[in-house]
Amino acid sequence: MNKTLTRSMIVLLAVATLSGCAGMTQRQKNAAVGAAVGGVAGSVLTGGDSFGTLGGAAIGGVIGHGVK
Repeated sequence: MNKTLTRSMIVLLAVATLSGCAGMTQRQKNAAVGAAVGGVAGSVLTGGDSFGTLGGAAIGGVIGHGVK
């Protein structure tokens, strides 16, 4: 549980850092949020597996980028 919580917090910290970038387009912001949500979801669904986290982040980023 600690491993999952730690990874989730790292992803949330990355999102908080990226959200401060005022020069990002809406599509870039959507991709960042999608990657963060996908990373957390992938981590939770795979029990903290790093490949699940990375895969979820990649898929979430692609989906977020496609949202208008």
